Order: sequence, then structure tokens, then C-alpha cells
Amino acid sequence: MARIRYGARTEAETAASREKSAKLPDIWSTGVVAVWETDPDAVAAVLPPPLGPAERPLVRANISKVDLPGYPLGAGSVAVAARHGGVEGWYPLVMPMTHERALTGGREVFGEPKKLGEVTVEREGLVVRAALARHGIAFVEVRGAVDGALPLPEPTVKTDFYFKFLPAVDGSGLDGDPVLVHCTRNEKVRRLEHLTGDVVLRESMFDPVADLPVRRLVELTIGEKTTDQKGRVVERVSAQALLPYIHQRYDDPLQILDGPPEGSV
Repeated sequence: MARIRYGARTEAETAASREKSAKLPDIWSTGVVAVWETDPDAVAAVLPPPLGPAERPLVRANISKVDLPGYPLGAGSVAVAARHGGVEGWYPLVMPMTHERALTGGREVFGEPKKLGEVTVEREGLVVRAALARHGIAFVEVRGAVDGALPLPEPTVKTDFYFKFLPAVDGSGLDGDPVLVHCTRNEKVRRLEHLTGDVVLRESMFDPVADLPVRRLVELTIGEKTTDQKGRVVERVSAQALLPYIHQRYDDPLQILDGPPEGSV
């Protein structure tokens, strides 16, 4: 009988997949990073407890292209500076990805707010344009020109905060209390250049980052970097406390609050 591909895999096959994953080489991306100061009240408003604002009301947009062999990937994020206890980090509000494969692991393992979207990083000579778009709207766009190389930073460790949860099957909220995840990334940079330019935020009902206006541009760069990441659960949080923020994750939050329609498959 031909192998049934939905059937159980053997222990040897599972172990081989883990070994292959553990031996992945460094994967380098080319990306634009923009950091700006915004309104402190706006940052505080988007942070679910127990996260709190960092000392400075910063927003960070990452817009990158990864030249995976046979599988080019666009990846981006918009995050606000936050802290949890004594840990400083970033709380991403939206993470557009250009392929489904990039969504699955991040959303299901770490709780990352990834969504399918369009990611653009273009460079022609010294002129650079980068954008994040969904539903036909480039809700973040960076336009600029390279005006010089920057010293390479030392390898650094950065922390992102995520909430991992599952919507309840009966539409009543969440199945159990969510977990707060600290995701640490070891980042190495091999090329870094400064950009002179600006950040444009466009109105989008699905990705309303325009509510975090650019008050002062702090950083604008293009570079090449590689990262790895590890996550750990640091605590369980109240489902009721997180529910008012649930719309951050979904274009239509009523999908998880109404429950499945009668007779649906």
C-alpha cells in the first residue's frame, strides 16, 4: 500500500527533522529600521497588562527581505518600547509576512502577531524605499537616501514580548489564561548605513499604526543582519485583562467572540 501522507511519522523521521532544523546556517536579511518618538499616552494605551511603557515612548518599524534559497521572504514588524518588571524590550503590534510558512511557527509557538501582507525593500544606488502593506494600503513607508556607513555594533541580545493564547471554542473569550512570552534574539550585523529621509504613516482600519505619530525621528538605517531566537514563558496572565486588546491580533475580532455559525465545517 502506498504511504498515507496524513499518517503518523516515525520517531526516526521526527528526529531527522529536528536535527535538520538545528543545523540551519546563519540567514542574513537586508532591512530598513526606523525608530521614532511618539506620544507617551498612545504607547501606554496599546500595552496590555502586565506590560508597561519604557522610559522613552519609542516606536520601531523593521522592514526586511530575506533571500532564502528558492523561497524569498518579506518580513516586517511595528513595535512599541515596553518593559516587564526589570526587563526592557519591544511589544510588536503587527508583523506582516509574505508567506504562510513564516506565519505558522511564530504565531503558534511564540504567539507573534503575524499576518499575511506585502513587504517591500528597494534600493537603487543610494535611494531606498521600504514599506509594509496590507489590504492595498502601505500603512508604513520609509523613503530616504544613504548618506554614509555606520560603525558595526557588537552582537546584541534583544527581547520581544508576546501573548500566546487560543480563542475559546464556544466564542466566550479564550480557552484558559494566556501566557506572556519573552522572546530573546541574538543579533549580528555585518553591514550598516545611515539614511536621511522620512517615515510616512497612512491611515488603515486594519493596521492603525497612524495612531503612533512620528514626533521625532531617532534612527533610520539600512543594513544586513542575522538573528536567532528563543522563547520562554514567564507567567500566566488574566484572560479578562487581555480581552480588551484582542482586536490587535485580528482584522475582525468578532470572529473569535461570536463562536462558529450553526452547521459550519
